[in-house]
Amino acid sequence: MFVDSHCHLEMESFDDDLEEVIAKSVDEGLEYILTVGTEESYFGKVRDLVERYPFIYGAIGIHPHNAKEFDDRVEKVIRDAASHPGIVGYGEVGLDFFKNHSPRDVQRKVFVRQLVLAHELGLPIIVHSRDARQETIDILRSEYPGGYGVIHCYSYDLATAKEFLDMGFYISIPGTVTYRTAAGLREVVRYIPEDRLMAETDAPFLSPVPHRGKRNVPYYVKITIETVARERRKDTEALAAVMRDNFVRLFLRNPRKDRS
Repeated sequence: MFVDSHCHLEMESFDDDLEEVIAKSVDEGLEYILTVGTEESYFGKVRDLVERYPFIYGAIGIHPHNAKEFDDRVEKVIRDAASHPGIVGYGEVGLDFFKNHSPRDVQRKVFVRQLVLAHELGLPIIVHSRDARQETIDILRSEYPGGYGVIHCYSYDLATAKEFLDMGFYISIPGTVTYRTAAGLREVVRYIPEDRLMAETDAPFLSPVPHRGKRNVPYYVKITIETVARERRKDTEALAAVMRDNFVRLFLRNPRKDRS
């Protein structure tokens, strides 16, 4: 019943042992995996994964690091790729003012443009926001009313979480919640309403303790969920079932995306 609501199985880190990682994920009890293609070069691999494995779903979008690559041609590629029934989310998109691999003004413009596109395609958005708290909130409020999506890899404080929740968004907790320095994130975890809570690995990044510093894999989401359950004083499997239902509600109950 476990779900990894955000990972990157299409990335090169998994080229050598992808089938083994997926098989181990099934053995560890993962029911669904969402793999997220963040640039055009990954879109084809995402499609291949969702076609080969019925429990793997995909999302596509241009990451803020690659915002400078977004143009009319890429938009058409996304429109075409998003028609596949296994593509159930748009992202990850947003703002990253920590690394600034694309200029900030370009990030803002491309974020807005992709919000419009996601709305047109009927796909929930997966929001990346790092060191861009207020700018992200302002753009979502003005350009994307309704909160149809999830704040991925949550890293801000409780006050910010309340703002995202008030807009209607789900919040996804990464493996960083296991870090000794993550007291603020654990406070957020204790507050989030149960029906808005998800967990993710962001694999191959951000491995939880005791695997910190090594490659992350989807089945490590169980460690994150165990940590969240402990903070909320709830049974792990019961919470995993709730998170599974949240994932299904957001990503899979879409009449445009019936894979039967």
